[in-house]
Amino acid sequence: MGKITGFIELKRLKEAYEAPDSRVKHWKEFIVRLSDDEAGKQGARCMDCGIPFCNTGCPVNNIIPDWNDLVYHQEWRQALSVLHSTNNFPEFTGRICPAPCEAACTLNINNDPVGIKSIEHAIIDKGWEEGWVTPQPPTQSTGKKVAVVGSGPAGLAAAQQLARVGHDVTVFEKQDRIGGLLRYGIPDFKLEKHLIDQRIEQMQAEGVTFSPSTYVGSADDSMAQGLTVKTPAQLQEEFDAVVLSGGCENPRDLPVEGRELDGVMFAMDFLRPQNKVVAGDKISGQTLAKGKHVVVIGGGDTGSDCVGTSNRHGAASVTQIELMPKPPENENKALTWPYWPAKLRTSSSHEEGADRDWAITTKAIKGEKGSVSKIIGAKVQWLRDEATGQMKMQEVPGSEFDIQADLVLLAMGFVSPLNQMLASFGVDMDARGNASANTEDYQTNIANVFAAGDVRRGQSLVVWAIREGRQCARSVDEFLMGVSELPR
Repeated sequence: MGKITGFIELKRLKEAYEAPDSRVKHWKEFIVRLSDDEAGKQGARCMDCGIPFCNTGCPVNNIIPDWNDLVYHQEWRQALSVLHSTNNFPEFTGRICPAPCEAACTLNINNDPVGIKSIEHAIIDKGWEEGWVTPQPPTQSTGKKVAVVGSGPAGLAAAQQLARVGHDVTVFEKQDRIGGLLRYGIPDFKLEKHLIDQRIEQMQAEGVTFSPSTYVGSADDSMAQGLTVKTPAQLQEEFDAVVLSGGCENPRDLPVEGRELDGVMFAMDFLRPQNKVVAGDKISGQTLAKGKHVVVIGGGDTGSDCVGTSNRHGAASVTQIELMPKPPENENKALTWPYWPAKLRTSSSHEEGADRDWAITTKAIKGEKGSVSKIIGAKVQWLRDEATGQMKMQEVPGSEFDIQADLVLLAMGFVSPLNQMLASFGVDMDARGNASANTEDYQTNIANVFAAGDVRRGQSLVVWAIREGRQCARSVDEFLMGVSELPR
């Protein structure tokens, strides 16, 4: 490590945020990255541990101590090279990854962890600004063609890796723009879309072809209307291998009285149009939260995005409720380290304004003249079943209450990818409806069809998607060429 006493002398420094009352007036990112000097001091806090748990805490196995030390010595271009050696898109993870690496940092046992995510953010943004991120086209062509279905982080990572070793790669995406849930699932105030566009330009220079507004499956599927359709038979005839890398898009529903009322909708149906509007599209019939009492059901990241979007619309109030109990303010580090702990997390959207409550079940949704007016909730408690050891939910007697609601957003996670697409390929599915494939070769029951990312593992993080896309690319390369020099 560059500074032996760095972790003793220097404190963790968080990235600065624009004030909430200012940032809710626009849709741009509001986090101010660390200066070169500040990032260097954070890098100096890294102890270069004999066993760097941060490496294994990171799904893409970023070589974190190395680029921490390089930033401490202000060797930024070499730091960028080390960062890119394991992560195709650090500008995404440096913004929206929850940073399991920091939970695994050895300093986190009894101190504040190194600000790994903020250093990553600084490295990649400086790399783009300095012009160090350039295309890496292959030196020769293999003559093999690969179709990648889905342009989220898993598909983009797989496509870039395969193109760089000389395969002819085409990425198919049913939306009108490339990026998957990065494009239309994450609000611009967390991830501005020019970051995706600049990667697309790089990948095109490396030989990747992008085909948006293209549905892969049967022309009879409802989602295929108005889109170019590619059937599985066509892909398997035109390409030597196919990578399925779509996201988990079937949301978990809430089967209660009043679900059919106007003003009750899935979170993605609320978030996606706003991203399109920010991109310059004209959307008719967009649902806005302006002046409304908004209730978000679900306490995860998507629910948080609904809170931030509602605040920017000018909601009268925002309430977020969660079925599970309230997590502890601070984790028991001796028990949880180096694993990801369950603890209370407050996002920047919550800081902008929201009432939050936990251990709440939604019993019914009530309305007037066909539109939602309130939800009926109740407190629950979670008790361990002595016979099975499982935690079971029980409603607390007499705890029923009302919450005024003009807009109810269901943000309770996703249950599976698009089953009809998997079925059209004849791909076996597991009990959860995901593509059945292991992490050794990512191969499905169809010899030349592979699956990676959420379509295989279920709803997960962007960093897991990048990992699976990279590993799947190596397996595809081995399948096509017999050997592969791609990293795993």
